[in-house]
Amino acid sequence: MVRDPLPPNRVAGGWALGMFVGCFIPFGLQLLVSVPLAFRWHVSKIGATVGTLVTNPVTIFFIYPAQCWVGSRLIGMPLSWEELNHNVFPVLKTASVFSKAGLDALTQLGWSVLGGFFAGGLLLALILTPPTYFFVKHIVVEYRKIMDKL
Repeated sequence: MVRDPLPPNRVAGGWALGMFVGCFIPFGLQLLVSVPLAFRWHVSKIGATVGTLVTNPVTIFFIYPAQCWVGSRLIGMPLSWEELNHNVFPVLKTASVFSKAGLDALTQLGWSVLGGFFAGGLLLALILTPPTYFFVKHIVVEYRKIMDKL
């Protein structure tokens, strides 16, 4: 992060983009979105890639159910934890959304789960993206100040 040759705002922009995409776009599709956007917006490709790792094979078992639960309330179709366990965990346990089992599991999710996923993901992205940008920018600026003194 600190050795990326781009200006600090572009390094931070890549990491913020990765964080936003990592929260909002389903696991398995994130790089297909974040990397082209990083090229388009001329921000850090490394940051856009690594930033998506907020959701990974370990964290999705915690983040996605909570995201769907909160999001379902935002869209006015509240789900219980039992419904989420029944609907979300089978999808998370499939090897890939691109496999037959993954696609079958996704097609069985109702609007309350999918809508909740995206509403909750958008809320999470809006909460986590700005601090990511400012934190990364601060780290890069401070690191470069120290390196300039050496």
